[in-house]
Amino acid sequence: MVSLSDGEWKIMNQLWERESTITELKNELKQETGWDKHIVITMLSRMEKKGAVAHRDGGRAKIFYPLVTREEVSMQETRGFLEKVYRGSLGMMVNAMVEDQGLTEEEIQELYGILEQAKKRKTKSGEEDDL
Repeated sequence: MVSLSDGEWKIMNQLWERESTITELKNELKQETGWDKHIVITMLSRMEKKGAVAHRDGGRAKIFYPLVTREEVSMQETRGFLEKVYRGSLGMMVNAMVEDQGLTEEEIQELYGILEQAKKRKTKSGEEDDL
């Protein structure tokens, strides 16, 4: 699976919205990052080697597109973060967030909804109902 740096996330977020040329990416990211064309080229080259993006010839300019979905990379990053920071414990992470900033009623209801869906999936798959 692909691991992305912060800068690579910026490029991928653009590419997940739409395929782009180097110039389009530079223009989209210039204000936020200050990157010039050469930085974008270097990053795209690195990302191609990782298997995150590819390109096709589009006449005068290469058109870059993602090879991985946002969901795939997000899940991998989330699992890595959870393992590194909370020893893989989702409960520890949620508890830390609650302790740090509390939860609004809306956030609590959202979490209940997520847990109910997980419980339904678990029950449907024939696993023990221990949520």
